[in-house]
Amino acid sequence: MRMDTKHLQEAGLPVTDLGPVVAEERHPLLFATVSGAHLYGFPSKDSDVDLRGVHLLPAEDLVGLREPEETRSRMWDRDGVEMDLVTHDLRKFVRLMLKPNGYVLEQLLSPLVVHTGGIHTELVDLAPGVLTRNHAHHYRGFANTQWRLFGRTGELKPLLYTFRALLTGIHLMRSGEVRAHLPTLLGEVAAPAYLPELIEAKAEAEHGGAGDMAGGAVSRDVEALHGVLDRAQAESGLPERAGGFEELHDLVVRARLTGRAS
Repeated sequence: MRMDTKHLQEAGLPVTDLGPVVAEERHPLLFATVSGAHLYGFPSKDSDVDLRGVHLLPAEDLVGLREPEETRSRMWDRDGVEMDLVTHDLRKFVRLMLKPNGYVLEQLLSPLVVHTGGIHTELVDLAPGVLTRNHAHHYRGFANTQWRLFGRTGELKPLLYTFRALLTGIHLMRSGEVRAHLPTLLGEVAAPAYLPELIEAKAEAEHGGAGDMAGGAVSRDVEALHGVLDRAQAESGLPERAGGFEELHDLVVRARLTGRAS
C-alpha cells in the first residue's frame, strides 16, 4: 500500500513518487520510510534520500544451507538525486527492535511513509512496549560519535546530528515517545537559541562548514545537554527491559509462514 505524498513534499524531498523503488525489490517489502536529514528536519538542497525498511525472506531462505540475505543495501542516482535504500529481513529487524536501538524505531515510526501494510501497522502498535530507559545509551553514543566527527570536519551536519540525538534521547526519557524531528524538538526540550539558525544554514549545503561555531560555548552546550540526558534517564519512568517478545515472535512466525507482506 502506497501512501499520500503530502508529508514527503512537506519534508522537502526532491523525489516523492517512490513507488517504482518498492516495485523493483526482489522480496516483498513490509514497509519503507524516509530517514536521515529529511526525517530530522534539516535537509539540504543537495541531500540524498535515505530510505529504510523491512523485507520478508521466504522460509526456504532461512532453513537451507545458503546464508540468508538479512540486510540488503543499494545506492543509485535518479534524475540527479542520490538514493540510498537499506532494508532488513523482518526477523533481524525485530531483533534490533528488542535491543535499545533508537535508530530502527525512528525508521519504523517515521511519518515519512513510502510503503506500508498490515505488518507495519502491527509493528508500530507494538513499538511502545520495547522502549526502555537504556535507549538513552543509544542516543548518548550516537551524539558522541557525531561530536567527534564535527571536531574533525567542522561541518554543520554532524553538529546538528549531535544536538538532534541528545534532544531525541531527552524527550524519549521524559515522554516515552520517539521523536526525531529537530525543529519540533526545539519546542519541547530546552535547547540553544542558535539551533534554528544552524538548521537554516545547513539548507544551503549538505557539507557546509559551521564557521565559528566550534568555540567553547557550543562545547559547553553539548556537555550540558549530556547532563540533562543523564538526569532524564535516571528519572525516567521507562522500564529497564524491553517487553513484547512473545507478541513480536508470533508476528514474525505468522508473516513467515504465510509469506504475506500485509
